[in-house]
Amino acid sequence: MTSDISSPTPAGPWYRELNSYHWFVLIVAALGWLFDCMDQRIFMVTRQRALTELLGYQAKGKDLVVLGTEEPLSASQQEIGRENIAWYSGLATAIFMLGWATGGLIFGITGDRWGRAKTMLLTILIYSLFTGLTALSQHTWDFMIYRFITGMGVGGEFAAGVSLLAEVMPSRARPYALGALQALSAFGNISGSLLSWAFSNWRHLFLVGIVPALMVILVRRRLQEPESWQLAVREKKEGVGDGMGSLGEMLHNPRWRYHTIIGVLLALSGVIGLWGVGFWTFELVTNTLRAQNFSAEEINRIRAWGTALQDVGAFFGIYVFSLMAARVGRRWAFALGFVLALAATCLVFGTLNSESDVYWMLPLLGFCNLMVFGGYAIYFPELYPTRLRSTGTGFCYNVARYLAAFGPFTLGYLVIFYGNMLGTSSGDTPFRYATLTVATIYLLGLAVLPFAPETKGKPLPEG
Repeated sequence: MTSDISSPTPAGPWYRELNSYHWFVLIVAALGWLFDCMDQRIFMVTRQRALTELLGYQAKGKDLVVLGTEEPLSASQQEIGRENIAWYSGLATAIFMLGWATGGLIFGITGDRWGRAKTMLLTILIYSLFTGLTALSQHTWDFMIYRFITGMGVGGEFAAGVSLLAEVMPSRARPYALGALQALSAFGNISGSLLSWAFSNWRHLFLVGIVPALMVILVRRRLQEPESWQLAVREKKEGVGDGMGSLGEMLHNPRWRYHTIIGVLLALSGVIGLWGVGFWTFELVTNTLRAQNFSAEEINRIRAWGTALQDVGAFFGIYVFSLMAARVGRRWAFALGFVLALAATCLVFGTLNSESDVYWMLPLLGFCNLMVFGGYAIYFPELYPTRLRSTGTGFCYNVARYLAAFGPFTLGYLVIFYGNMLGTSSGDTPFRYATLTVATIYLLGLAVLPFAPETKGKPLPEG
């Protein structure tokens, strides 16, 4: 199945153009990315619990004790323990994101050479199995290894999945279907949060991550490679077409190199904005409410609801982007997304100051921060020909993650910088100033847009 770009645009809703196979591919690709995001959330909510145990500690109230005992720790040992847990949590996050970026590059090329469907199913197997293996971790080093390989599967799945969907969908339905895929990822985050409430043991929670592998077994025979990819492979074998998944061609051909620079810069703005700022709402809410003498239980409850609302906001933000991209164009949709992301970040991290603020500010932040991610799913596949589509999509989306992987450490240094400049009595002000500084990355996205090609209403490029 492939897109039909020659037929006149039919009337009626876009989804009426889909046949049963279109729906099948949309559901499989969306579930693959949804489970992908579920794994991310499981990791985010359990990394501190897991590393506390793997470092030989356990929490008892507000204190740390030696794992498996009631042996108390001195004040200095408590401080060292918390510093170790914080350090290894940041390191695990960085390693996960480096795996994500590396997998995105490697499996992006694989998606062009082996096929989108094969690569997507392989990456789902990888992140499922290694999420399950994480439950067997005995030390910090094997935990890190499992997270790196899991990250490779997570990063690789996106490029193959969106390339497959872009080539299978009818052209008018393409932006809506790709936007729906990205929007549904919010339910993966919500599922991960719900599972974290259902399973108090972090090992049991990681074992649940094996479930997506069952989907591969169920769908592998029916899922076919797109006709456009099969044609490109035949042309390559006959000596007519160029190489499949050639990173060299992508970077040396003036047209594809230009598209790659645009894509990478757009991704840098959104990825660093989200991972460098948007996902630090846990710390923002905790610092704000702790200063107002909320109990640990109250903070956990408020933070959980706020995070869930942030995910709901993300769903609507991504879906609104897809509607705008289809109607007014990709560049105008990106422009609105970057402006709203910057404004919402400044509002939330600059002024959130109460429990009631959490319940309306965090969904607003999710809507605005995640909005442009709908654009990445829609826009990146439209920048490249069939032979480079998965490679280019994976490259644009994941190169930014190499820089974003150092976000936790960069933000920490900025907090120290502002703390020294403002004085230690300034409360959480250094943290707020640090996040607002990182949020200026959204200006980069706006600066790039005048040079970005508009793809609305155009067929997927070839040549």
